[in-house]
Amino acid sequence: MRLPRTAHTDRPWRIHEVAGDFHLEDVWELPTPGGPDDLDRLVRQFASGEGDPVPSFLGRALFAIRWKLGALFGWDDPADGVGGRVATLRDRLPADLREGPRGPDLGSVPFSSVYQTHDEWAAETANRTVHGVMHISWVPDADGAGGYHGQMAVLVKPNGFLGAVYMAGIKPFRYLGVYPAMIRGIGRAWQTRQASGAS
Repeated sequence: MRLPRTAHTDRPWRIHEVAGDFHLEDVWELPTPGGPDDLDRLVRQFASGEGDPVPSFLGRALFAIRWKLGALFGWDDPADGVGGRVATLRDRLPADLREGPRGPDLGSVPFSSVYQTHDEWAAETANRTVHGVMHISWVPDADGAGGYHGQMAVLVKPNGFLGAVYMAGIKPFRYLGVYPAMIRGIGRAWQTRQASGAS
């Protein structure tokens, strides 16, 4: 479920210190019910690449088109990525985050981990169009019954006019074909792990 921006901005996340010049694009609730200490389990699910990241024909088709366009126009050249066109956000971390757990990189998509705490994890990606951050946090359920769940925020810094046009162009596809399918896939993988007793 898509959430209001305040679901992210009103919480004291450390990412606010690190990516204050990024635009908050989206906030989504993840169907990952658990206890207060389960963020690490969710992070390991992301890093393991379990399940189909976008389990829908439309979503896979959109990603395939995006990678083809990227190859055609040279959007995804390594020189335009993190450590090339943009410096890693790890360079901005305060000492306690820099010296703490970094968290795992993602194998199935080009995201590198920035930091991980008990209740938040940030990973970054960059190409010729944007520098983006996926922020996964672990929040208490609104009903106050003691449960928790994951929340995903997407922060971006478009690269000039090209980046702004790119983000505007993909917005309807993200809402209609990509994020809803991806979030359903995250929920299914979470339920499968719970049912199997995987930690």
